[in-house]
Amino acid sequence: MLKMETNNPEETFNLGKEIGKRLTHGGIVCLQGDLGAGKTVLAKGICRGLGVEEEITSPTYKVVNEYRGKLKVYHMDLYRIKNEEELYDVGFEDYLYSGEGVTIIEWPDKAGVLMPDNYLDINLRGEGNWREIRIIPQANKFIELVAELK
Repeated sequence: MLKMETNNPEETFNLGKEIGKRLTHGGIVCLQGDLGAGKTVLAKGICRGLGVEEEITSPTYKVVNEYRGKLKVYHMDLYRIKNEEELYDVGFEDYLYSGEGVTIIEWPDKAGVLMPDNYLDINLRGEGNWREIRIIPQANKFIELVAELK
């Protein structure tokens, strides 16, 4: 586990960029934290690190936004999901297992048993502009990524 602190949204975004630069095909990143914890700011940074140049917006009402950078990027926000059936309707598992890109999931706890075992778990908390960010690799392929961030 790696514990980091950021002191403003720009630092959180830049940490996301560094994470994004290191992600590869099939990578799944789970962002956890309360409302306003900085999940979307970090997700935007990850997208930039993956080479996405277009405007990156929160998919809260759409569930999934798709972007193209050096890889495909699927940015999911499950906050409004009420049950696993809704995830089947949006093709949740197709995004996870296509292997074509990287999937970023905000509010992954809403996926229940559909969540895979192998992902990069990132927990954010804080107040004001300060954030404590814990990065926990849940798969061997993310151990090196976390080591590079140190």
